[in-house]
Amino acid sequence: MNLAKNIRNTATRVLQNEAQAILKLVDYLDGDFEACVERILNSKGRVVITGIGKSAIIANKIVATLNSTGTPALFMHAADAIHGDLGMIQEDDIVICISKSGNTPEIKVLVPLLKNLGSVLVALVSNTKSYLAEQAEYVLNATIEEEACPNNLAPTTSTTAHLAMGDALAVCLLEARGFTPEDFAKYHPGGSLGKQLYLKVEDLLDSQQIPKVKESAGLAEVILEISGKRLGATAVVDEEGKLKGIITDGDLRRMLQKTLDIQSLRASDIMTIHPKTISSDEFAIRALNLMRNHNITQLVAMNGDKIAGFVHIHELMKEGIV
Repeated sequence: MNLAKNIRNTATRVLQNEAQAILKLVDYLDGDFEACVERILNSKGRVVITGIGKSAIIANKIVATLNSTGTPALFMHAADAIHGDLGMIQEDDIVICISKSGNTPEIKVLVPLLKNLGSVLVALVSNTKSYLAEQAEYVLNATIEEEACPNNLAPTTSTTAHLAMGDALAVCLLEARGFTPEDFAKYHPGGSLGKQLYLKVEDLLDSQQIPKVKESAGLAEVILEISGKRLGATAVVDEEGKLKGIITDGDLRRMLQKTLDIQSLRASDIMTIHPKTISSDEFAIRALNLMRNHNITQLVAMNGDKIAGFVHIHELMKEGIV
């Protein structure tokens, strides 16, 4: 068997092992899981997650997910806890301890200390007969049949199962809290993801640079307006300033291919009626989706029945949303 095929076979086996283990977790969702979610929802404190080794890494990720979805959480390393970090635990906090075996020396030292503090203890374990599971008030069962490691030693499937169970916990809490995209945006203001969630069309508009001509405008005026405002289009309005259509530079090219009688052309002859518009208070990501769906590069932004400006795909690209 060649090396490439060996690699693919091994990768396939690992992914199938971990996928099957995650699906098996569905069978382990029980009353303890439900009661744990409710206890966290009703708690006035935070969720403190602890572990050691690879479990500590998983704990950090679950903490990050909880914090970003509306559940205050923090990480406490199990080894550091017995050297002073126990002081971070407050009266109403709930402690989730992650361990595959539930029998490591650090856990056996830490658990009695947590119970002395009166902390609510949750065990996220792959061994429900372990010391940790027996001492915990709630057990989140992440039992696996074997690790993906061929020697059944390196934490692979077990850490994946713990991570998936943590995600399930976080999403249950998110939905129970009625956590909205707007809430999510408060915790993710940076980067393209944040901008998708909070940047609005009105934030991209230049109210001083709104290209528009009247229906009676001649071709020269239309070209000058499109060129001068550099948005590749102009709105066409009636005498009262209400939107009647739009002319893009593409519309001009197509019209000139049809006729050379340019002297008699008026904006009303060239414009596309019923142009695609968007409310200025809509999120910019919706403007992008509209452009993609209709294969266009700009939209007329409206404030009620008034033209607020144009939003161009180049502006969205500049903001890093595309």
